[in-house]
Amino acid sequence: MFENLSSKLQETFKRLRGKGKLTEADVSEALREVRLALLEADVNFRVVKDFVARVKEKAVGIEVLEALSPGQQVIKIVNDEITALLGGTNARLSIAPKPPTVVLMVGLQGAGKTTASGKLSAWLKKQGKRPLLVAADVYRPAAIKQLQVLGQQLDVPVFSLGSDADPVDIARAGVESAVKQGRDVVLVDTAGRLQVDDALMQELENIKAAVHPHEILLVVDAMTGQEAVSVAETFNQRLGIDGVVITKLDSDTRGGAALSVRAVTGRPIKFVGTGEKLDALEPFHPDRMASRILGMGDVLSLIEKAQAQFDEKQAMEMSQKMRKAEFTLDDFLQQLRQVRQMGPLDQLLGMLPGMGQLKQLKNVKVDEKELVHVEAIIQSMTAQERRSPDIINGSRRKRIARGSGTTVQEVNRLLRQFEESKKMMKQFAGMEKAMRKAGRVPFGPR
Repeated sequence: MFENLSSKLQETFKRLRGKGKLTEADVSEALREVRLALLEADVNFRVVKDFVARVKEKAVGIEVLEALSPGQQVIKIVNDEITALLGGTNARLSIAPKPPTVVLMVGLQGAGKTTASGKLSAWLKKQGKRPLLVAADVYRPAAIKQLQVLGQQLDVPVFSLGSDADPVDIARAGVESAVKQGRDVVLVDTAGRLQVDDALMQELENIKAAVHPHEILLVVDAMTGQEAVSVAETFNQRLGIDGVVITKLDSDTRGGAALSVRAVTGRPIKFVGTGEKLDALEPFHPDRMASRILGMGDVLSLIEKAQAQFDEKQAMEMSQKMRKAEFTLDDFLQQLRQVRQMGPLDQLLGMLPGMGQLKQLKNVKVDEKELVHVEAIIQSMTAQERRSPDIINGSRRKRIARGSGTTVQEVNRLLRQFEESKKMMKQFAGMEKAMRKAGRVPFGPR
């Protein structure tokens, strides 16, 4: 996401950093590149015009032109303005003081409302909530069934009155059912509609009047680009939306919809879909996204992903094993599985500061199949082989390769890499010990 915009902005600012002092002409030239990059990223023209004007007003001030590092100052201004454009701070989901909280999911056909509803229910469960999904899309064939399948996979109940019932009645009865079941959040999945379809928009207004939702979330497909802006404007005028969920943000290298929708509607982006898995929905953080666009990484999100997957006790035990060089292939497999659960590796790499600027990583796609092969190789070993890889001779290597559907060369490569990583761990452990003796390690377990 934002791949093209990110690379163009980073290239522009690289030239600025190299200048000892900036003239107004330098700033104007850089902003011309910024404007072109934003337009190519499919950001709305009005949004681009206002954005560049605001940056220029701040960037040609005396404090920038005479600053010790003027290039960095301009980058900071652009970073601050992108953050403001995206909403400034993380906008949380409004929770009703008296349950249940009613959330109305609306949007165009094919925007991904049903899947987004399921993903949001999974996220709410992690927050300790007890959600109920309400199937109010009676027009799309199999929409109700799709929601029921998602509910089954996520262990979230789905309320339905069938495809012959009126959507307004379904929504009302769904909320009543949630009260009886003690459910504290109701997610009403409505039918996708064109914003020009007056009858269906009126139906949404009727549902709103019937259930008085605490949140109306507009689901927008990032791939629709400029169309997302007019969709958001119309839905906001008719319903008064409270926030936006952007789906398929991981598939769109331009990302202009995310930058435009917030600016045009004044409504915050609350969640973004970052993949196909049912846990690939994240709260949207404008400051973190701005940082990623400018190639400065998103370490906070990376830490949160790690904390969600790594057990603290296991992490401490693993740390001790690494220090004593007792790390086995079983431990390696456990770590690999936890890392894979954090999400696609190329996305994780993008969260590390400066990674986006490394040319050798620009077109690198991490092959997830390689990780599957590694897992298969380790699982084809006996418990003794995983604990003591040095006993794995030629005949054992052939057996492991056959059992894992890989080659002997792949088995050899994994064992070699594992031994090299163990050597590195020994070196680090030795360095840490020496530093502790010298009193130069002020933190960490003693």
